[in-house]
Amino acid sequence: MSDRTGEPTSSPMRILLVGAGGVGSAFAAIAARRDFFEALVVADYDEAKAQSAAAIDERYAAARVDASDAGSVSALCREHRITHVMNAVDPVFDMPVFEGACAAGADYLDMAMSLSRPHPEAPYEQCGVKLGDEQFAVAGEWEAAGRLALVGIGVEPGLSDVFARYAADHLFSEIDELGTRDGANLVVTDDDGNEVFAPSFSMWTTIEECLNPPVVWQDGQWSTTAPFSEPEVFDFPEGIGPVECVNVEHEEVLLMPRWIDCRRATFKYGLGEEFISILKALHTLGLDRTEKVRVKGVEVSPRDVVAAVLPDPATVGPRMRGKTCAGLWVTGLGKDGAPRSTYLYHVVDNAWTMQEYGHQCVVWQTAVNPVVALELLATGVWRGAGVLGPEAFDAVPFLDLLTAYGSPWGMKEMDS
Repeated sequence: MSDRTGEPTSSPMRILLVGAGGVGSAFAAIAARRDFFEALVVADYDEAKAQSAAAIDERYAAARVDASDAGSVSALCREHRITHVMNAVDPVFDMPVFEGACAAGADYLDMAMSLSRPHPEAPYEQCGVKLGDEQFAVAGEWEAAGRLALVGIGVEPGLSDVFARYAADHLFSEIDELGTRDGANLVVTDDDGNEVFAPSFSMWTTIEECLNPPVVWQDGQWSTTAPFSEPEVFDFPEGIGPVECVNVEHEEVLLMPRWIDCRRATFKYGLGEEFISILKALHTLGLDRTEKVRVKGVEVSPRDVVAAVLPDPATVGPRMRGKTCAGLWVTGLGKDGAPRSTYLYHVVDNAWTMQEYGHQCVVWQTAVNPVVALELLATGVWRGAGVLGPEAFDAVPFLDLLTAYGSPWGMKEMDS
């Protein structure tokens, strides 16, 4: 928790982790190896999941929470004297968890931002409600109270935004494009060794970000384009190789230009032809909808049904092989004034995360970054008040600590 100047208080850190799914459970496993906090309460709507995630450390406790209810979140904060709320549920619950933390006087972190709503008349040209707009609208209230809401502190957004800060401070004198590029060569198999379709991350979130109009920052303003637009083949490092990437709605494009001068900001995701075809089919059939429909007397959301019938991303690790890469491709002029093109990246091997932590690489890579951020906040290396993105903080301590966690980052010079 911070005082009104953004300085850390002397209170020991007590964390409420909202969500015990794949990322939340990985967060708990990573944090268990660190000593910067006093207590962690793992809370989930399914209390059995919370108890399972909390069983690994004597500092942990389990609780039930309704993430759709800000009052449920704030009540847990008060009961357990929580200083920091860590949001690890789907972004649809961002605002209730965000508001619950605020009401309880706790600081807040999430790995996404509040949801967008497409422009009603020109969705593939103009922005409607942008990602994070609801949170940034109350930034002044958080700052006046001396409290911090650190938004977008997963891997993408999160580590990619830290890379942007590092590039601006240490590598480039002028930035043309901040281009987040995400790709992998992951394969999931069934019990017989046959490859199967099994998303490595929340299908609910994947549908949301892939089928919404992607946002692009260009020459001082945000605009939108069609889903899966501007395909390009990007050659990912450490043996992953070439992957076709397409525009996808993502928080980095809404975060980076707020703190870093750049002509253009984009996010492109290596989905693959099969995944894109499935997403298009879901949209055609209306199965991406979140509005509930009545089926045999029961009201259900089509998107919730799709997510429920697919394998839980938290369970596919033992049948997954390959690596995942998150990174930022920066172009512009280097500190010497010469043209420069650099890819800053973080590659994680599923075999390593399964052996070391028992969690698959995509959820582990997402979860490690907020743990690093919380440690920097607990030690006072990072400090601030208001609604801030990772770009608002010094990147070097973060990258050094990430490496100390046993997961180093890399940098590759590209053809200019």
